[in-house]
Amino acid sequence: SSGINAEFGDRVIRKKKTDEEAEGFTLKAGMKNVKVRGPPSAMAFKERPAKATSFRKFYERGDFPIQLEHDTKGNKIAWKVEIEKLDFHHYLPLFFDGLCETVHPYEFFSRQGVHDMLEHGSHKVLPVIPQLIIPIKNALNTRKRSSVCTTLKILQHLVVSANCIGEALVPYYRQILPILNIFKNHNINKGDGIDYSQQRRENIGDLIQETLEAFETHGGPDAFINIKYMVPTYESCVNN
Repeated sequence: SSGINAEFGDRVIRKKKTDEEAEGFTLKAGMKNVKVRGPPSAMAFKERPAKATSFRKFYERGDFPIQLEHDTKGNKIAWKVEIEKLDFHHYLPLFFDGLCETVHPYEFFSRQGVHDMLEHGSHKVLPVIPQLIIPIKNALNTRKRSSVCTTLKILQHLVVSANCIGEALVPYYRQILPILNIFKNHNINKGDGIDYSQQRRENIGDLIQETLEAFETHGGPDAFINIKYMVPTYESCVNN
């Protein structure tokens, strides 16, 4: 009986040894019957919490000359002053700051407000570009699918809104493009299923490709080499 118990005890001990794990590149990792643990996830796609935005604070104080208007096509912004008369140095960075927002009505007002200002006040955008970079970077760095998609569409609108804006963005590629490089191949493959995100233009990988092509097309002679430096897998849409 004691012999059986001893043998059974040995088996238990041996089983425990085979279940042991160790970090890679340690002394223990080279021992017999030790399983080496893989590296932890880099969490590159993990969403980051967004900080409280100045846009929300200003909106709640009633500092924006806007209100919500409903019509047959849905919601839109009713501006209380002509957009062309706004101080773009003050308002445009604030609306860009709201691109981190995902809750209604902040998300709607910031997104639609930016589109309205780019469309109706395009001649006043170029001098404000340096003030837009940090809000753009913050929105992309949240890694939230909705925020990233919204910001990519804004960037596409921004580069075509007026002459020279595409070229003015080239020096800021180092702040803007790292997240695009991470998500560039982040397309969702549904096999034979229908990917409704493509119909709604919410497929991050496709939007990034469109955005990079818009940057290259409107960014002047130095655009491609600077994009390629930050996104090595990007192939030129102009030279090909």
